[in-house]
Amino acid sequence: MKLSYVFVAAVLIGGPASGVSAAMQTAHTTTDSGDKAIEDRIEKRIAQDKSLKDFSIKVKAENRVVTLSGTVPTEADRLKVSEIAKASGAATVENHIVADLNAVRSKGTSGKIEQKTSDAAAKTKEAGEKTVDKTKEAGEKTVDKTKEVGGKVVDKTKEGAEKTAEVATDTWITSRIKTKMVGEDVLKDSDVHVSTTDHVVTLTGFVKSAAGREKAAEIARSVEGVKEIVNKISVR
Repeated sequence: MKLSYVFVAAVLIGGPASGVSAAMQTAHTTTDSGDKAIEDRIEKRIAQDKSLKDFSIKVKAENRVVTLSGTVPTEADRLKVSEIAKASGAATVENHIVADLNAVRSKGTSGKIEQKTSDAAAKTKEAGEKTVDKTKEAGEKTVDKTKEVGGKVVDKTKEGAEKTAEVATDTWITSRIKTKMVGEDVLKDSDVHVSTTDHVVTLTGFVKSAAGREKAAEIARSVEGVKEIVNKISVR
């Protein structure tokens, strides 16, 4: 009788333990399967997105926590990938994707999504040829403009890069003067108005000091294309 009790106890002790182990194994398998399904959904949606499908984006899911990495051109694209991950079943998204305007187009997401078909490749080649043609055309137009404006072309500085071989119009002169005034300490808390007619710049408004008045005129004189300065700024 005593031996029977021991046998029953052993069965009771061993049975539940085996059940728990099996349940844990099943749960682990289910989690892995669920993570794989999430990865597949995310990669598929990225591959269907025109602005994302050509960039290398890696997707890793573990216990529904999705980690994203890779490079895309803009911050908007970066946030779009996060939204795709959330919509695909991710409980948490860790987005390590870098937004870089120079992002290089690659074979697609994690190498798991099939690249463009031969038709798409042909379109890419065509786009590349058009880019070359436009670059050549832009270069020829730059040369023509340089000859046209002669000595009025801005020096090859940062300002020149923004306005290379372009005639300095009244609108451009006004805009350039206002831009150069921004950040000048001596013009802080001032109210300076700029208008340009036939390359003659008129300054009105008020500044805090005589130095500010002179600085405004100096900035206006430094802009390419200005013929004359009319300084009506008052000091308050």
